[in-house]
Parts: sequence; C-alpha cells; structure tokens
Amino acid sequence: MKKLLLSAAILFGSLGAFAQGGLGYGLRAGVNIPKYSLDNGSTESNTGFFVTGYLDAPVSPYFSIQPGLSLQNKGGKWKPTSSSETKESVMSLDIPVNLVAKLPTGESGNFFVGAGPYVGFGLSGKRKGEVLDGAVKGDRDINFGSDASDDLKRTDFGINFLAGYQLTNGFQINAGYGLGLTNLAPASGDMAKNRVWSVGIGFGL
Repeated sequence: MKKLLLSAAILFGSLGAFAQGGLGYGLRAGVNIPKYSLDNGSTESNTGFFVTGYLDAPVSPYFSIQPGLSLQNKGGKWKPTSSSETKESVMSLDIPVNLVAKLPTGESGNFFVGAGPYVGFGLSGKRKGEVLDGAVKGDRDINFGSDASDDLKRTDFGINFLAGYQLTNGFQINAGYGLGLTNLAPASGDMAKNRVWSVGIGFGL
C-alpha cells in the first residue's frame, strides 16, 4: 500500500514538472453502478459511490493527462437460489491515468472525453446474504488473497472511459465506465471481472 501511494506521488510530481500551460486540478464525485462479469454471464448491479481527485497536466491546448486517486465502491449481487440473495460491497482505492481531449464550445465551456488505464487496490469489503426472502440474514468481511479459499484478489487492473461537459466556471457533469481486465476470482476455473458505470458532478480548475 505504501509503495502504491509513493508511486502515485512520484507520478504526479513528474507530470507537474512537464506540464505546459500550468497544472490544474479537480474533484469528481457521484454514483457507481457496479457488477461482476462472470464466465457464464454477469451478476446484477449494486449501487455505490465514487470520489476522485485528479491533476490536469496540459500537453497541448486540447489534450491533458489526468492522473488521480479515486475511492471506488464496487461489487455486485446475485441470487444463488430463487429465495436467497448475496451482495458484495468492496471499497477500492484506484489510481487512474487518463488522456483527456477537450472540445471547446465557444465561451460557455467544453466537452471532454478520455480514456486510460487504472490500477485498483481492495481496501475492505462485506458480503451480505439473505435466505428465505430475507427471513435469515448474515454478513461477513471479504477475504482478499490468491488462495482458492479466499473471496477476491486484492489488486485489479483495467481501463477507464470518461466523458462530460465543463462550464467556464469549473462546474462539470460527467459519466464513466470502468472495464476491469483482471480476473478477481482466486479459485481455478472461476471468473469475476469488475464492470462499473458511473455518473456524477465535479469541479475543475
């Protein structure tokens, strides 16, 4: 975890040194709609949240590199039987690095679209279950690791996509999609990959 944060700090510092036209920053927050992609389909979606702080390092008048730190609520839910439901809620610290194109619309603001890789680190999680349509309930902490007896692998890697509109005063609306590429299922033969839609608001300078 310390190495992850140190690497992020070095990356942000390097981008600041090479940025043209001044280094900006911003904050985005909103609602996540996550689920897992499985080998035979997908789970149902949860509802969670995200909070992302980012730097904006211009490389030209219309393109920027935006590294960030993002607290992401991920997971999914599924029905093992017709009368039971299992839900996973995972808190993840993600480090995205996006290349963002900005498309000005006169003096009102600009559209932006972007994409880039991310690495995520599972911080904590809960697995909740209901049996007999809620008559029996229980929950426990998720076990992170690579053994077959664990629930999820801790480290995730994937690709971000984002789009939105930012006014000249800095206020923005945004939407995104996280495509997880890592198989998070520790057991051999199983598959679970993150799929996360998001929508939110933010402010950038």
